[in-house]
Amino acid sequence: MDTSNVNTGVGPKIPQELTDKEFRTLSDYINRNIGIKLPDHKKVMVQSRLMKRVRELGLDSYASYFEMVFSARGQTDELIHMLDVITTNKTDFFRESVHFDFLRDQVLPEFQQLNIPGGVKIWSAGCSSGEEPYTIGITMEEYNAANRPLNYRIIGTDLSTRILKMAKNAVYTEQRVADIPLALKKKYFLKSKDPSRQVVRVIPALRAKTDFRRLNFMDDHYHMQESFDVVFCRNVLIYFERHIQEAVINKLCRHLKPGGFFFLGHSESIMRMTVPLEQIKPTIFRRT
Repeated sequence: MDTSNVNTGVGPKIPQELTDKEFRTLSDYINRNIGIKLPDHKKVMVQSRLMKRVRELGLDSYASYFEMVFSARGQTDELIHMLDVITTNKTDFFRESVHFDFLRDQVLPEFQQLNIPGGVKIWSAGCSSGEEPYTIGITMEEYNAANRPLNYRIIGTDLSTRILKMAKNAVYTEQRVADIPLALKKKYFLKSKDPSRQVVRVIPALRAKTDFRRLNFMDDHYHMQESFDVVFCRNVLIYFERHIQEAVINKLCRHLKPGGFFFLGHSESIMRMTVPLEQIKPTIFRRT
C-alpha cells in the first residue's frame, strides 16, 4: 500500500515534488491570466515558494493544492495568495535615478507653467512595496521646497495584495534606505521609537499624498477614473511576452493625457510596437 500521501497528523508534511505536468499547467494558467511567462527553469523556484503555503493548508501534494486553487471557491479565496507567493517584487528607492532627475528638472517646471487644474497626477504602475511612489513623492516635495508648490497626487497599483499592504504601511528596514542621502532620510522618514527595531516609516504627509490599489495588467480595462500627467511603468514588462507588453502599454496610455510623460525601465523598449508614444530620451516618452 502506498502511504506517501497519507497525512499521519505528525506535523506538516513536505509535499511531493512538483511534477513537470503540474508546473506546465500552472505556467499556462499564469501566462493566460496574469501575462507572466514562467519558463521551465523557474520550476524549482515556484516549488520552493509554494511549499510553505501548501503545508500551511495541511495539504500533502501540489496536485491537491492546484485542485483547490482552480476550484470556484479557490478563484475567490486562494488565487490571490498563490499570486502573492509566485510574483516577484524587487525595487529600491531612487532606482534608475535619472528618471527622477528628469522629473524634477524638466517635467515639473513645464507643469508649473501649465498650471494644471486639480494638480499633477502620477501613476506608479507595478509599484511593488512602495519605494517608487514614495521616491516620486520625495522628488515632488523637494521640488516644491525650492519652487512655487505644485499640488499632486500619486497612485500606486500592483497585482499583489500582500505587497500593496506593505506599501500602504510604508515601513522599511534601515538597510532599505541606507543609500538615500542623510538629509532626505531625516526629512522624509521616522525612526522607530523602539531601539531594538531597525526600521523607519515614511512621514504621514507623504503617505497622505499616495494611494494604493490592486490592478491586474491582463484586465481588458483598467478601472482608473483619473487621467494622469505621468506614468511610471518600470522593470515590470520584462516579465511579459512582447505582444502582451504592447497591449499593456496601450491600455496604460488610455489613462495618460496627451503630452503626458511615460517612463520605462532601462531594460525595456517600445521598438517595433504600435503605441501612442514618442521617445524624447532613452526610456522616456511623451503621449502623442
